[in-house]
Amino acid sequence: MHAIYPTPLHFRDSSSGKVQSFSVSIIFSIVGTYPDVNANGMAFFIGPSKNFSDALPMQFFGILKQKSNDNLLVIEFDTFQNPEMQDINDNHIGMDINSTFSLQSHMAGFYEDSSGAFKNLTLNSGMELQLWVDYEEEETRINVTLAPVYVATKPLKPLLSATCDLSTVLTETAYIGFSSTAELMNARHYILGWSFGLNRQAPSIDISKLPKLPRVGPKAQSKLLVIILPIATAALILCIVSLVILMVRRWQRFREDLFYATQGFKNKNLVGEGGFGKVYKGVLQLSKKEIAVKRMISHESRQGMKEFITEVLLGYCRRKDELLLVYDYMSNGSLDKYIHCEDQYKPTLSWAQRFQVIRGIATGLLYLHEKQASNVLLDNEMNGRLGDFGLAKLYDHGTDPQTTHMVGTMGYLAPELARTGKASPYTDVYTFGMFLLEVTCGQKPTIKQDTEVNQVFLVDWVLEHWNNQLLSKTVDTRLHDDYNIGEACLVLKIGLLCLHPFPSSRPCMREVMQYLNGEIPLPELRPTQLSTDIQGLMQDSGFNLSVTSYPQLMSSFSTMSDFSGGRCYWQCW
Repeated sequence: MHAIYPTPLHFRDSSSGKVQSFSVSIIFSIVGTYPDVNANGMAFFIGPSKNFSDALPMQFFGILKQKSNDNLLVIEFDTFQNPEMQDINDNHIGMDINSTFSLQSHMAGFYEDSSGAFKNLTLNSGMELQLWVDYEEEETRINVTLAPVYVATKPLKPLLSATCDLSTVLTETAYIGFSSTAELMNARHYILGWSFGLNRQAPSIDISKLPKLPRVGPKAQSKLLVIILPIATAALILCIVSLVILMVRRWQRFREDLFYATQGFKNKNLVGEGGFGKVYKGVLQLSKKEIAVKRMISHESRQGMKEFITEVLLGYCRRKDELLLVYDYMSNGSLDKYIHCEDQYKPTLSWAQRFQVIRGIATGLLYLHEKQASNVLLDNEMNGRLGDFGLAKLYDHGTDPQTTHMVGTMGYLAPELARTGKASPYTDVYTFGMFLLEVTCGQKPTIKQDTEVNQVFLVDWVLEHWNNQLLSKTVDTRLHDDYNIGEACLVLKIGLLCLHPFPSSRPCMREVMQYLNGEIPLPELRPTQLSTDIQGLMQDSGFNLSVTSYPQLMSSFSTMSDFSGGRCYWQCW
């Protein structure tokens, strides 16, 4: 193996023809793969050629021949004792002139400047070592000095010193390089840096900028790590097992707490019942916190797992086919108790409170998509909070219509949902539209007339008043005209827009929020002749058209068919 500087150097003085003084500094490292087995070392040389094809690759550092070595200076870092070459040991520095036999050799080491004591060095230990080769023209002397790199300056006393006129050895131009044999023992030889000076000292080498030696063999493990790692692993496993046991016990205690908190789910604590289960009021024994517990059985519990994942829960508990969801208890109950109360003397919500609830639910639907007023709960400050998911979140999209469940309250279901069974965000927009009419008008989807037989759809009733320029007359009379007429009419028009029978014509919830916040104008809405499609729409929603008291509205349908854009009509007719 050879590493040779590509350009030949002029060592001779042009006038005298003698080899001039020069200095070479080398930082190297030899790493033995097997500490107990020695292999050939490496060599620094100055020679007339870069071609060593006639040298023996497995002997004499890959550059020397047993005979006829002309014009060659070799400094060997030998880690193998070859009796044939009369080597002194397997760890020495040698100086060779045109021969495989050393002119001088010495055990690897250096002399301390302070004490003059000799310190041994092991060449193949992997230590970074520095070697200096200096030739003095006047004295024709060659000095070779070795030291570890941590020695700041070159030792004053060289390791080798011999008189030899290199003018009789080196040619006019010569090459500088390094060489080693093709090792069978897999020793590694590294030249980390070198410098050369003609008629001056070799420049100093910045140790900090040298490359790092690559790692050989497996990384040595810390004895402390070998002791600590098994202990830490065992401790981690113990912590995990303990945590699992604690979680199981906590889950068991939590299930029992819910049973006692609701007094065994007695009917007197029942506060609501919907499509997904019954809701009970309870009080936790330790914290005395009021909670609401939704109890879901059988298939409802399996479907409910999808429902409660992103609901705002205090906790949950599942045992066999029973799922218990724990919420904050809403002291003010559900919204429908305030807007559908027939007792004129009981408190109702002001318009400001209703509008606050509308905006709150619209914000929730933008993320959750939810439906009717009975699922809107009111906290202590009368803020609206959704109790369940909307249909679009509750059921997977794109499933087989024959296996898709239909849940919800009649009057709130979009016509396409009843027809196809597939929910989408726009089915929830339809439900939200009915919710807007319900909150603003204080009426349920069907309005009772003078007799129990005669009923009319809320959407028909609002459409008729709008067509007669009496839209403000549909606002809940319990408000006693104490409301913002512009906001009320805006909400009613948004509600009708959301109730469009064709899903693609309904706004998305982000647009609804922008309408409510006044960020974008509402499309220009003009009531047109209604088509007979409304009959199919209401039938799909589960109503009996024979009891409708406004047959003139059944002749045609177009909740809003002309959206020409442009101005927003704020006046109420």
